[in-house]
Amino acid sequence: MGSGQVTDWQGKHVTVAGLGVSGVPAAKVLHGLGARVTVVNDGDDARAREQAAALEALGVTVRLGDGATLPEGTELVVTAPGWQPDKPLFLAAERAGVPVWGDVELAWRLRGTVPGKPVAPWLCVTGTNGKTTTTQMLASILRAAGLRTAAVGNIGVSLLDAVLGEEPYDVLAVELSSYQLHWAPSLRAHSAAVLNLAPDHLDWHGSMEAYARDKGRVYEGNQVACVYNVADKATEDLVREADVEEGCRAIGFTLGTPGPSQLGVVEGILVDRAFVENRRESAQELAEVSDVNPPAPHNIANALAAAALARAFGVPPQAVRDGLRAFTPDAHRIAHVADVEGVAYVDDSKATNTHAAEASLAAYGSIVWIAGGLAKGATFDELVARSAGRLRGVVLIGADRALIREALARHAPEVPVVDLDRTDTGAMLQAVQEAARLAQPGDTVLLAPACASMDMFANYNKRGDAFAEAVRELGAGA
Repeated sequence: MGSGQVTDWQGKHVTVAGLGVSGVPAAKVLHGLGARVTVVNDGDDARAREQAAALEALGVTVRLGDGATLPEGTELVVTAPGWQPDKPLFLAAERAGVPVWGDVELAWRLRGTVPGKPVAPWLCVTGTNGKTTTTQMLASILRAAGLRTAAVGNIGVSLLDAVLGEEPYDVLAVELSSYQLHWAPSLRAHSAAVLNLAPDHLDWHGSMEAYARDKGRVYEGNQVACVYNVADKATEDLVREADVEEGCRAIGFTLGTPGPSQLGVVEGILVDRAFVENRRESAQELAEVSDVNPPAPHNIANALAAAALARAFGVPPQAVRDGLRAFTPDAHRIAHVADVEGVAYVDDSKATNTHAAEASLAAYGSIVWIAGGLAKGATFDELVARSAGRLRGVVLIGADRALIREALARHAPEVPVVDLDRTDTGAMLQAVQEAARLAQPGDTVLLAPACASMDMFANYNKRGDAFAEAVRELGAGA
């Protein structure tokens, strides 16, 4: 199974690694194409047994509790993106010369296999933070241009459904994680963007260099544009290292005045100096900063990246403006919850790492910061040092709050800190009450934890919901 499309799956022995949101659809698709499918899964819980029973009813073989052994006769492994590259299954596949694909690679290979369905180009988005928002903005802009599109990949519609379903698309807005890119060796996008790079998932990738290398895969073979962040040199370095098609351009985005072949901001206007006839001497107005919701600096950067990808696809300027105006961000992404006694309360529970939290903190002038949770190996000195001047006070929650407290002692010793020694879900109400006590009119109480949520909550959504409920209770009391 080389780099080309597989046209005949009949009888091919494919092992699918992992059940869940990607493994089950992959197994069904491959079985439907005539492959002999075996699913292997580490877990053997009630949910896994339920999924296994449904697949076995179709004729798929499922092996629960043993994801380490490569089934005899396997010709291809299709893996869930989260399975780490050093798992014994993959090492066995490598020794046997068996290729390993992710669900994104499978979807890429299956493009064009539905008779009569057009093959939609992919506009791809990756980065440490902002992927989902940027991809959704891009889809909104494409729709405003009258194009049939969907936000797919790591969000929204399944990529396999988008490629194989009945719905025809003109173009796809594709969010890709570093995991997905690691397992997608033949992906070649129309255009792609790396929004930013900061340490994340290093336990999975093994090093920052490996993490960046997997992110950079999104640029390989790009046809029209490689979009990079002018403020993050590492993203431009990835463009320089990529092997792209002849004529593919490097397009930068910046919160400052753009140079030629860049998009940026001039006096509150988003402007394009990349996709205009005379980019050295002219610029095209696209939208106003006020058209971006919310108009926080990092979100304006997201909008510029989305606009760059859309413009690379030939979208007219008015569609950029209309698409940004129509876009509504998902919950828990720098969402204004309420004003209580002159203090704004903002939920950015999605800020689960230091890079995201720093971007969120940079959006406000005077902040009472609610932070903490599972650090995932992160350190907080740079975040605290860069944000210290904005902090009115800090309320710490969660299992690894001591790491943030120690960074605050080193870099912001004058900032008052409330350390809540509890990890139950009710701690959020106390955290909001303590933040209200520290805040003054005109301040922002900001939940931007810089940590994962699983020590206290099922996910970041539940954490954000708890914050919003606590703010509503505070408001009712006031």
